[in-house]
Order: sequence, then structure tokens, then C-alpha cells
Amino acid sequence: MTQAVQLASYGSTGQSMGFKNRIINGAMMIDQRNAGAAVTTANSFPVDRFQYQNDSDATLTLQQSSTAPAGFSTSLSVTVSTADASVGATQYSIITQRIEGYNTSDFCWGTASAKTVTLSFWVRSSVTGTFSGVVNNTGSSRSYPFTYTISSANTWEQKSITIAGDTSGTWLSTNGIGLQVRWSFGVGSTYAGSAGSWSGSTFFGATGGTQLISTAGATFYITGVQLEVGSTATSFDYRPYGTELALCQRYFQVYGSIGSTGTQGDVFIATYRNSSTLFMAVQYEVPMRTTPSFTQISVTGAQWSSQTQDVGITSFSLSNTPTPRTAFVSANSSGAFSAGNGLVYTNIGTTTNAFSFSAEL
Repeated sequence: MTQAVQLASYGSTGQSMGFKNRIINGAMMIDQRNAGAAVTTANSFPVDRFQYQNDSDATLTLQQSSTAPAGFSTSLSVTVSTADASVGATQYSIITQRIEGYNTSDFCWGTASAKTVTLSFWVRSSVTGTFSGVVNNTGSSRSYPFTYTISSANTWEQKSITIAGDTSGTWLSTNGIGLQVRWSFGVGSTYAGSAGSWSGSTFFGATGGTQLISTAGATFYITGVQLEVGSTATSFDYRPYGTELALCQRYFQVYGSIGSTGTQGDVFIATYRNSSTLFMAVQYEVPMRTTPSFTQISVTGAQWSSQTQDVGITSFSLSNTPTPRTAFVSANSSGAFSAGNGLVYTNIGTTTNAFSFSAEL
């Protein structure tokens, strides 16, 4: 295909060059927080940009997995550790990706020019049946429940759902939540709606959808998630790993070492503040979506280092209110540090020692 023909094809199909897929980390490759370790806590991110939300009696274990269909190397795995045999009316268990309004403004949802989009993904489960999900607006006051069928247990299947654009409701086109895509593992009657149409209600799944969380030991895998303009699912938009990482870092960045394999490591030039505190400037890898929040993850094994001494770090903290581009971080030490310039580093080893910035939607 010549470049001219390729450019013409993008225009005729409504695709955006370089960002056809509005889902970030759809191949589940990026896991800055956990380095592949499992999570069980509600509102956590088992992989970047996909949040686990749970208000049920079930316990789920989620993590990045190497089980994947041809063409992919990773997926998000879900295991029902403790079942909820009777899901209450207001209970739910879901995974969500919130998409920034800047990245969906061309959908024109909420207007007469609303565009049709197609959601596609690869899925595998030990439980067969009709599963469900939903697309919501910012406050979940507009909902489009959808269903898809898993026909064969423990077999990768590709699914595709075409969604007519919503001509009603409020859909942000700024750096807030443009829309939300959710997959349900169990949802009560209050939050289940009729599949295949827009509603002015808050739904997290479709009526009659399979309740995965009712089966102890059930497994579910998903990868190759794509949301694109048009009425047909096209081939997955493979972006370079560095590009995908940078897209994730607009919402979350971690500095230091995460996990037993020491997956990351950072070195900062620090300036002397007093005998037990040094001060360092952190310029983010990419500008963040908005002013981020700061979290100390762990200081185990972290230390100051200079030509003549090493001093352990007891805490990280913010020295000022961060901006979307930079932050100033203080690190307190376990002992006196000589005046002058020093070097602070977080060990790349068998410990987790890191801090993070989050601007998640």
C-alpha cells in the first residue's frame, strides 16, 4: 500500500493516525505498580490504566499474565479466590478503563454528530456463558450495557461490540473522564440494564450476564483491548513499547525499584538541606495529566551515597506542591550526612524502594 493510499484509508474509515486505539495498554504490557505481582484490593490497578473495582462479597486476585493468544505476550488474569454465590442488588465486581476526554472528543458524543465506535478484545475464561460490560460517561449517568458470549472454556476467543454514538448526555472533551469502559464479573439488579441501547441510568453490566464471581476458582483473561471509530473491528493497533509506556506515564509514574527483580532504578542528584535531609528535583518522564498526588511506596534498602559515606533513607516526602511537570522531593536519612552535594539512589535489588506520582482519572 502506498503512503497516499494508506492516508486515504485512514480518512475513509475515520481512524486517527497514530492513535486509532483509544484504549491505553490494551495489550496489558505495562505494569508499573506491581511488576507482575498479584493484587486483591479494590480500586487497585493490576496493570496500568485498568482499575479493579469491587463492592461484593467475592475476593478476586488479578495480575499481569503471560497466558495470551497468538500475537500477544501478556494479558490481565482474574481468579475468583472467594466466591459470592448470591450477588446483592447493589453489589458489583468490575474492571474499568477511564479514557481522557481529549482522546475521545472526536467521537462527538452528546451531539447529533455522534460517531459509531467498535470495542474489540480477546478473552478466555474457565466459565462459559453470556458475559457483559458497559460504556459510561463521566458520572455514569449515561450507560450502554453490552454482552458477549464465551462459547468454549479455557479457549481464547475474540469479541467485537459495535456501539452507536450517544446523541444525549454530557460527555467531557477535556482532561477529565471522557468515557469509561467496564467489564463485569458480577453485577446486581440495581446496576444491570438492557443490553444494546443507551440509558439515562447508572449501569455496570447487562441484565442476565454471567456472574463469574459466583464460581470459586473461576478464571478470566483479557487482552488486545481496542476502542476505535467505525462499525468494524480492525487489526490491533500495536504501538511501540516506549510509546505505550509514555501514554501510561501521563497518569502514573514510579521512581525506584519495584518487586524482587528490581525492575526499575533511578539516580538523582541531591542538594544538602540539613544533616539528615537532602532535596532533589524530579522532572517527570512525561508531563502528567494534572497536578499529581504523591505516595511513598517503600524505603527498604534506599540510601544516600557519596564518595565517602552511605546513609539509609527513612522516608520520602514532598517539599512543595507538585506541578504537572515537576516535583521537589525530600528524603530523610537514618544518620547525619556531611554538608555539600550528594547523590541519592534507590537500590536495584531484591527490595521495593520507591515513590510514585498519580494523576489517574
